[in-house]
Amino acid sequence: MPQITRRGFVATALAASAIRAVPFAGAKLGGRRILTLVYDKSLGMMRAVERWVP
Repeated sequence: MPQITRRGFVATALAASAIRAVPFAGAKLGGRRILTLVYDKSLGMMRAVERWVP
């Protein structure tokens, strides 16, 4: 498994959020998305957890 640096993680997160900048699904479903960064001990790195809140 490749090791990801903090800079690489931030770049990936910014690229993913830029893709979702176009609100096509948000208009249909309503509510909002909450993105939380958590440290996954099994992976040994940070990962993003996304959830919908009505």
